[in-house]
Amino acid sequence: MRIIAGSCKGRKLKTPKGDEIRPTSDRVKEAVFSILVPFINEDTVVADLFCGTGNMGLEALSRGAGRAYFSDLSKDSLALAMENIKACGFEEKSILLKGDYRQNLQRIRENVDIYFLDPPYDGDMLTKALADLSGLETLSEEAIIACEHRSRQAPPEIVGRLHLWKQRRYGATSVSIYKPDERG
Repeated sequence: MRIIAGSCKGRKLKTPKGDEIRPTSDRVKEAVFSILVPFINEDTVVADLFCGTGNMGLEALSRGAGRAYFSDLSKDSLALAMENIKACGFEEKSILLKGDYRQNLQRIRENVDIYFLDPPYDGDMLTKALADLSGLETLSEEAIIACEHRSRQAPPEIVGRLHLWKQRRYGATSVSIYKPDERG
């Protein structure tokens, strides 16, 4: 696993031992960022809600995002993410939040431009997280939510005020991207 583009292009990231954390593959990450790159600049704030290794948030920082929140329930995931943040030199642009993503969403006191959701594949955590994001008062009309999930898992087209904007399939993995409904 590596940073694909930007200031840290080619930098290898530490990966977990075992299968507790499932990092986003470089192929899927490159596809997601080919969609998101026009929306990333020095003012962009991202939140990697189930961050694992920090892979997605770090890619956004490498491509010029101004700040990234890394949220995870697992202290091991956050420790690994912190190692990768340090290896990339992004300590000053990174905020780590330990705990349940719902609690951590409440701890973020600014508008987030891009959310990355890669929750555990088992269960309906993705739909729950989308519903929680849809209900956020701070969710701007320009926000983008990029979700990774199993291809056989069909996420809903509409969740609250979020609607499915784009969807791509990469073998067993799919990416669904949501935006808020402008009608609010």
